Amino acid sequence: MRLNWNNLSKLFLHFWFPRTCFGCGRDLPWQSEAPLCAECEAGLQPPGPLVCKRCGAVLKSGGGHCYRCRGSKAQKYKCRVIRSACQFNAASRALVHALKYAQADYLALYMGNWMARSYARYPELAEAEVVVPVPLFPKKNRRRGYNQSALLAQVFAPAVGLAYTAAALVRVRDTVSQTKLGRQARMENMTGAFRCINPLLVKGKTVLLIDDVATTGATLEGCAVSLKEAGAKKVLAYTFARE
Repeated sequence: MRLNWNNLSKLFLHFWFPRTCFGCGRDLPWQSEAPLCAECEAGLQPPGPLVCKRCGAVLKSGGGHCYRCRGSKAQKYKCRVIRSACQFNAASRALVHALKYAQADYLALYMGNWMARSYARYPELAEAEVVVPVPLFPKKNRRRGYNQSALLAQVFAPAVGLAYTAAALVRVRDTVSQTKLGRQARMENMTGAFRCINPLLVKGKTVLLIDDVATTGATLEGCAVSLKEAGAKKVLAYTFARE
């Protein structure tokens, strides 16, 4: 293969500072632009094969809806549909954790584009008109230096031809971490945590919320409640991974 100056510089950097796969830790080929090796990238599979028609939870025993969304129970939720680009497994977890906790903000380009490529799989999200990222509390945003959901949304939105705004929704309460809370506690933790400060940006529109991971959907529901109160026509959600 003929090497140009760009390839030579990449090869030189790889020799002294080899890049490793975020999933398994093995050395990546010097030509690779991806943060995962081919084997780990193949693990970025969509949830399923069967998922709840509303919340996107994997249905291990079949059916159309999970227990919490079955029958009339689905009508109480303001977030009408939740979908995800991939399962929350070793490979996707490594990317999410590096993006959120290891200052690897550059991963948002890869992850946001992965979401964009997977978007066509979900026609139930096609009516979305405007993309809104799940906001961080200002103190946490300053400490981290960025909002990972906003970085994902900034890559995803133009890639699929949707408008993007981070000026509609803010987090007004510094909630405790959701990681060790049960489902009911998560829902209570997110109640009143968000506020739509610019209703004109979402009024009468179908909003697509963007976040890194969906677990119980409590955070997305908290956002949806505020957006619906501000006049949004419908609220959908799309995340990189589904736990």
